[in-house]
Amino acid sequence: MRIAMVSEHASPLAALGEVDAGGQNVHVAELSAALCRLGHEVVVYTRRDTPDLPDEVSVSGGYRVVHVPAGPATRIGKDEMLPHMGDFAAELREHWAGAPPDVVHAHFWMSGLASILATRGLKVPVVQTFHALGTVKKRYQREADTSPVERIPIERLVANRAARIAATCTDEVGELTRLGVPRDRISVVPCGVDADMFSPGGTVDPHRIVATGRLVARKGFDTIIAALAALPGVELVIAGGPPGDRLDTDPQAGRLRRHAEEWGVADRVRLVGSVSRSDMPQLLRSAAVVVCTPWYEPFGIVPLEAMACGRPVVASAVGGLIDTVVHNVTGLHVPPRSSRALAASLNQLLHDKVMNESYGMAGRDRAVARYTWSRVARDTAAAYTRVCGDRRADQLVGEGQ
Repeated sequence: MRIAMVSEHASPLAALGEVDAGGQNVHVAELSAALCRLGHEVVVYTRRDTPDLPDEVSVSGGYRVVHVPAGPATRIGKDEMLPHMGDFAAELREHWAGAPPDVVHAHFWMSGLASILATRGLKVPVVQTFHALGTVKKRYQREADTSPVERIPIERLVANRAARIAATCTDEVGELTRLGVPRDRISVVPCGVDADMFSPGGTVDPHRIVATGRLVARKGFDTIIAALAALPGVELVIAGGPPGDRLDTDPQAGRLRRHAEEWGVADRVRLVGSVSRSDMPQLLRSAAVVVCTPWYEPFGIVPLEAMACGRPVVASAVGGLIDTVVHNVTGLHVPPRSSRALAASLNQLLHDKVMNESYGMAGRDRAVARYTWSRVARDTAAAYTRVCGDRRADQLVGEGQ
């Protein structure tokens, strides 16, 4: 089957941890590779953001990445990309006019808009994964939300024009139905984890907790720093943001360092900057507990990676984290933005060795049973089958064996 992945701002080739580069990049890269392993042909379309990028790159995972010219060939924030989506859609349409794909899978709302525009009259179904919804972002960030004002009405349009929505968690299903999407047009297809790369092993530092992600306020690193004041002798390692040698000029890193000074824990908070994908498993394995406490989270890959490494997780009881982290089985849930509840839960897991180890083993079992990329790819292919019609069903099943 010929699959077009559209990911306007999140290239699968991008370095993770910096602004606008995170879980969606991983999702697109790993899902594309897993679908290729099932025998499908995948091309990822992303916006050209530097002038020296080649038009097309063949990736070792078996898929190709096409850099689509749309707007300036420079890095711009995703919230500034909407004016260029018309050009992006026109380029996609030109690519697909002669030999359209069997299905288009759009990632994020602007990719959905471009895909809907590009496929008009081509009779190519669009499957949409939002990764994050503007209604949720507005609810939690309020005046701090920098999304274009057009985001929510465009999301509503995309949600109702797409042939099928691949929601990443059960919490998102409720949000989508409130946008008017019938429940029978929604499949829940979670993100996944490379359970071979992220696996148990190494030496655990019993006094270390680890958190990783983009250094933005909604990720809740401030809450972890505040909780550290009630955990004497515990070190917090935060991975994310620009490379370590650029952290001193990064405003978000500076904000977190000032917060640590205010709480009197600056000597126990270590910001290490971006960590390569290959080094991330070792960092997670070194933690006694991995912490993920965002205000909200559409899915969240970090807890899955920690679970696959056999580490217990303390996570906010929000969004996709409610699905992945099973309370009192693979980790503990805490209310978002509650440093007191977080400190109490961390204290439990740091001082109860049996609980710590049993949650870690259960997490590994859950990651392998439910969240491998091969499983996610099969679930995604099943969603494609639903929209491609009975004439493609036999071929899809055969290719997915």
